[in-house]
Amino acid sequence: MAKKVVLAYSGGLDTSVAIKWFVNRGYEVIAYMADVGQGSDFEVYKKRALQTGAVKVIVDDLKSEFVKDFVFKALKADAIYEGGYLLATALSRPVIAKGLVKAAQREKAGFVAHGCTGKGNDQVRFEVTVMALDPSLKILAPVREWELKTRSEEIEYAKNNNIPIDTTKKKPYSIDVNLWGISIESGKLEDPYYEPGEDTYQLTKGIDSCAAKPCYIEVEFRGGIPVRLNGIAMNGVSLIRKLAKMAGNAGVGRSDMIENRLVGIKSREIYEAPAGLALYTAHKALESLVLDRELMHYKDAVALKYAELVYYGLWYTPLKNALDKFIDETQKYVNGTVRLKLHKGNCSVVGRKSPNSLYKKDLATYEKGDKFDQSLAKGFIELWGLPYKGRRI
Repeated sequence: MAKKVVLAYSGGLDTSVAIKWFVNRGYEVIAYMADVGQGSDFEVYKKRALQTGAVKVIVDDLKSEFVKDFVFKALKADAIYEGGYLLATALSRPVIAKGLVKAAQREKAGFVAHGCTGKGNDQVRFEVTVMALDPSLKILAPVREWELKTRSEEIEYAKNNNIPIDTTKKKPYSIDVNLWGISIESGKLEDPYYEPGEDTYQLTKGIDSCAAKPCYIEVEFRGGIPVRLNGIAMNGVSLIRKLAKMAGNAGVGRSDMIENRLVGIKSREIYEAPAGLALYTAHKALESLVLDRELMHYKDAVALKYAELVYYGLWYTPLKNALDKFIDETQKYVNGTVRLKLHKGNCSVVGRKSPNSLYKKDLATYEKGDKFDQSLAKGFIELWGLPYKGRRI
């Protein structure tokens, strides 16, 4: 009886070669594809997988689950890795791995596999998730094991084995895209002093191509989750798609960073997350209106840890689960509307309102109607500074 493996299949060179590599070693291969909004032509890839030797292809539409259970949880946490990465690829890996595990269980397969290299973060995210959800499954990583050491050798292998894959169009970069954003690396970008050309970017316009007039939008949140865009109720997938186009047309959402990978090396990454940056900016602005100082400052520290957990592939862990409960508690009063101005790469908050606002104009104003008793300040300062009175540094 053939050994059965469910392979996380992207349709690209690595995973297409992996199908043939497994078949040549006596495995029965089921190709698993997850739709997380990458816009792939799944019919083309399905045909390619079957022609290469897969016995079955599974295509799962995970867009709604991805947004509801992963993206919006990270948004409520305000999770950004190292100040610039909104975690688009990192957030997609646990939902894909979860689907992979479910597929393996349905198909009664003893093995799952991925096409990640031994240098990147994704191998960790896939494998830790699989281990957490079903430790009985054996994990295979052919790219770490096979004798093909370069992309050229993989292309030659594909030609020799009649693998139907386009090898004539040279791709200058390695790209991963989903509904929440895109990551771009390799090629000329490996020189950290090289300025990316406009052909690098996929989702955002360059400043010179943006409209002269700014674009104003309103985002309404309920419990920390965006539910309306410009007054129109939308589900998460539709709202992100609509906002991504609007923000991308205004050049919003780019980041260029030297990133600390989990495996210990630094890498140069280009990210685009137009909807992500706009929603993050709006969400933070609303929190500043409705959360008290101590809660808001503590939550900022939690956001850093939450981003690390996502980046490190630790989604299904006790700490991540506990932090979600804390974050959900903080979002009870994150209700209201934020007005954003999108213009030539900038995303600015120009207004915010909430039925749960802690802002009191009669306390903040310096004009008529001021109810703040300034005479209380002297006693407050005396008590506040008492531990330091007369002390020498």
